[in-house]
Amino acid sequence: MIMENQGASVVITHHVLNGKQTEYEKWLDEILPVSKNAKGFIDWQIVRPIPNLTFVYTVIIRFDTIENLRNWMESDTRRKLIDKAHPLFTKEDNYEIKSGLDFLFYGEKENKVPVRWKQYLATWSAIYPLSLLMQLLLLPSLRLMNIPANRYFDTFISTGCLVFLVIFVVMPNYTKLIRKWLYK
Repeated sequence: MIMENQGASVVITHHVLNGKQTEYEKWLDEILPVSKNAKGFIDWQIVRPIPNLTFVYTVIIRFDTIENLRNWMESDTRRKLIDKAHPLFTKEDNYEIKSGLDFLFYGEKENKVPVRWKQYLATWSAIYPLSLLMQLLLLPSLRLMNIPANRYFDTFISTGCLVFLVIFVVMPNYTKLIRKWLYK
């Protein structure tokens, strides 16, 4: 089963000069509304650096199609805004475009994406135990904090934690662990 339109994501890494974080945050406030107006824009997330420890911002932007995403990333508008922020960077503007969930599986050394059925099995085998852990650990923790049981709130919190863990913690490490099988 091939999905015609899986959406697309770009992971952008900006290494910001120490002491320039406030200026960079202002620049983000400038580029966000412009990117929101780009055709096919869905959303974006910012992973900010650990204060006084790291200076790397990671921005993840999602579009409805890879074509719309590429149009935004290669647009004169974005290029001008990047040029404006360039003095704040220690390294060049760096980004990788992926369609669907490919960004979870992209191997730097392999320079390829595994077949879809392996992506499916890897994702499922990561999500299943985490969903069990959410029920066994997170929900009782909410009750200990005197947060009353509410199916909608519990689902909202547990799925939010689950997605965060899968994208930022589990999959980067899990794909390294199963790399040989995944790219075979």
